[in-house]
Amino acid sequence: MGGSCAPRRRAGRPQVPFAFLLPLFCPALCEPIRYSIPEELAAGSVVGDLAKDLELSVLDVSARKLRLSAERLHFHVDARTGRLLVRDRIDREQICKERKQCELQLEAVVENPLNVFHVVVVIEDINDHAPQFRKDEINLEISESVSPGMRTVLESAKDPDIGVNSLSKYQLSPNEYFSLVVKDNPDGSKSPELVLQKPLDRETQGTHHLVLTALDGGNPARSGTVQIQILVVDANDNPPVFSQDVYRVSLREDAPPGTTVLRVRATDQDEGFNAEVTYSFLAASDKAQHVFSLESTTGNILTHQPLDFEEVEIYTMDVEAKDRGSLSTQCKVIVDVLDVNDNSPEIIITSLSDQILENSAPGMVVALFKTRDPDSGENGKVTCSLSRDVPFKIHSSSNNYYKLVTDGTLDREQTPEYNVTIIATDGGQPPLSSSSTVTLRIGDVNDNAPVFQQAAYVVHVPENNPPGASIAQVSASDPDVGANGQVSYSIVASDLEPRALSSYVSVSAHSGVVFAQRAFDHEQLRALELTLQARDQGSPALRANVSLRVLVGDRNDNAPRVLYPALGPDGSALFDTVPRAAEPGYLVTKVVAVDADSGHNAWLSYHVLQASEPGLFSLGLRTGEVRTARALGDRDAARQRLLVAVRDGGQPPLSATATLHLVFADSLQEALPDLRDDPGPSDPQAELQFYLVVALAVISVLFLLAVILAIGLRLRHSSSQATGGCFGPVLCSKSGPVVPPIYSEGTLPYAYNFCVSGAQSQPEFNFLASVDHCSATQDILNKESSSMLLASILAPSIETDEKTEKQAPPNTDWRFSQAQRPGTSGSQNGDETGTWPNNQFDTEMLQAMILASASEAADGSSTLGGGAGTMGLSARYGPQFTLQHVPDYRQNVYIPGSNATLTNAAGKRDGKAPAGGNGNKKKSGKKEKK
Repeated sequence: MGGSCAPRRRAGRPQVPFAFLLPLFCPALCEPIRYSIPEELAAGSVVGDLAKDLELSVLDVSARKLRLSAERLHFHVDARTGRLLVRDRIDREQICKERKQCELQLEAVVENPLNVFHVVVVIEDINDHAPQFRKDEINLEISESVSPGMRTVLESAKDPDIGVNSLSKYQLSPNEYFSLVVKDNPDGSKSPELVLQKPLDRETQGTHHLVLTALDGGNPARSGTVQIQILVVDANDNPPVFSQDVYRVSLREDAPPGTTVLRVRATDQDEGFNAEVTYSFLAASDKAQHVFSLESTTGNILTHQPLDFEEVEIYTMDVEAKDRGSLSTQCKVIVDVLDVNDNSPEIIITSLSDQILENSAPGMVVALFKTRDPDSGENGKVTCSLSRDVPFKIHSSSNNYYKLVTDGTLDREQTPEYNVTIIATDGGQPPLSSSSTVTLRIGDVNDNAPVFQQAAYVVHVPENNPPGASIAQVSASDPDVGANGQVSYSIVASDLEPRALSSYVSVSAHSGVVFAQRAFDHEQLRALELTLQARDQGSPALRANVSLRVLVGDRNDNAPRVLYPALGPDGSALFDTVPRAAEPGYLVTKVVAVDADSGHNAWLSYHVLQASEPGLFSLGLRTGEVRTARALGDRDAARQRLLVAVRDGGQPPLSATATLHLVFADSLQEALPDLRDDPGPSDPQAELQFYLVVALAVISVLFLLAVILAIGLRLRHSSSQATGGCFGPVLCSKSGPVVPPIYSEGTLPYAYNFCVSGAQSQPEFNFLASVDHCSATQDILNKESSSMLLASILAPSIETDEKTEKQAPPNTDWRFSQAQRPGTSGSQNGDETGTWPNNQFDTEMLQAMILASASEAADGSSTLGGGAGTMGLSARYGPQFTLQHVPDYRQNVYIPGSNATLTNAAGKRDGKAPAGGNGNKKKSGKKEKK
């Protein structure tokens, strides 16, 4: 069925590459592969084993993508077996028209390397058409005077099949007057002629009905019939005669419609009516009858439609001349169509690479195409070129095939695709040209690293942000595409611990959005340094880093915290005593507050919300110092209450309140009765309190006996003890004060210590002594019995002056120094010494404290071994102010107009106590009622 192109082989050398490359470069050495199939094969029928004829294995069929050019739609290649199959119905008469040899030119394309093979499929005719007459009925008029032997040419039948399947013979229905003679024409066709066998007699039989049958040579044979109606008329014994049997003329295909091709002429020897001749097409194809027209009276043949050399090169027509007596004759007209350059070249892309990598080397084949020009001669010779300067060029192959190859470096980021226009020009005069544009997309390689939009990022995040909220977004661009341009983000370094980093921030790998994993606290974290990395997905991957600085801004989220006055461990309120003779401007006490915020949010101001006696006291707006505004009057109550509000400078401001209890008294014994007086209405607990007082008195007597016994024991061992001034030999050390570096409980590192100096006849209260002055052995205050402590207090001083010199002087400074004051206290004028007046307690004061302790013991709320700092007495009356766990807020304090900051240094003792002694801090005998 078919042949294959097989060049000569040489032993000992590889044959396959040479066998596939040779058809492209040496077309003269091999013939195209030829197959022959009958027409009208069913779809899927096998034409031939193309892969075998091309010496391809089954694996090579798919690996090298064996396929046909998309120009022909009648065939396709089985991708598994490599066989050439019929795709669609094949009708030889439709494809090849009247051509005797019907061949279809195909191109088989393979890749790796890219080659083209020519395949010719010969379509063989089958007997699928029956002979057919142009008319269903032939009407003839024959004169009765016609002699036997007269011939009348009948219309020929047409059969589009060829060879044995074409028209073979004619048959006439049996009759006694006519017979049939078949005449062979020069072009191979057959024309039937009706021969009169005996004279006609119109009077005997005026009409004759015959059936003419046309048969082809197929097996089985097909046939077509036509009815012949013969009307017998009177004498007309001379038929027309043409001047020549064959007329031949040449005509350019660009002849416009209406052009006269030629004129046929026939003469009749008869005279009169019988000599009038009319012309008509007797045997002409439908195409010819559409293209040409014949004037019936003159015999002029004109063009009716434009000619096309590429469609029909030659027209053959039979012209009949008939006189009025129905005698006729015929001639043959042949029109040769001359070609002109009326067709532009056609560019057919047979193979095109989907994508070209930008790092492809010059000379790479990216497309295969061919040209076709249906014109002949020089009009059909085509040359190709490119329209503009592009990094590609054309290489001529064979049989009008061309290769488009790279001719320079490619850069996808600069030019992602090229629209290459191929121009084909023929050799006609004037030449015609056509163009075809192919789009060549440049494939990406990972040759560009991501680039951040900024060299560094700085974002400001207010504290207390919602967890999970986005705080920033970094963006990096990569001009590459696909995975090479797909950027992912990650955190590669930070100034935090690696384990703690994930709990603070995270970054979205796809969007670059940085999320806060927790709510930031400006007081704990001021700034965060991150190093973000953008990495593409190429192979190998490229990356870039950028720094991100997160600054946590402060918000007013901390209300002021009042450090003094504060409630005792049992919830009772502190009270302060004021000498009755205090002059205006006397420093009574000071409200101490701090704010964990910074800047303006920590700028504190103090305001009086409520006062028992308005105008009696004044409050420093920025210092919180409470001073007497005037002298105490006779009508003024001995007990005063101030409600103070502390506000910060935030927007909106936050505040806290503190209640000050002030008692005008010159001694503690004098102040205690005022404290016992309950200003509120009587309640059911009054009787219970009465019994508690009685019980307290009994317990106090027993306690006094224990104290006397303790004093005796104390005097016995005092000579052997090297004691300091605070409750025993190991109660206080002389080591320098050490300020704890971390305060987690919110109080300042100072406490009220109740100490007795060996050189004094009466004990005194020393406030705000550093807690670190006492070693761990000071827990004796919590462990020793009350009797031992009170014995030390009440015993007369027996130490010498030398021991007194060793005793550290009592610290009478209860407040912060000028640089330690919160808020803007450092900017106030006036007496800013802040010293706490020291009044010495007399025996009555101590007795009152003992009674209070006994009363508390009766209530079951305390024991003689009380908490640290209470000296075993009731915490309700303990003159203690423990500030040892206050956070260090000095770095947060904002002081307008001043560069001062808080320090841990103790303030100077820069003032003397006013006349009458300083006020003493006490705890109220009753809890503050809400």
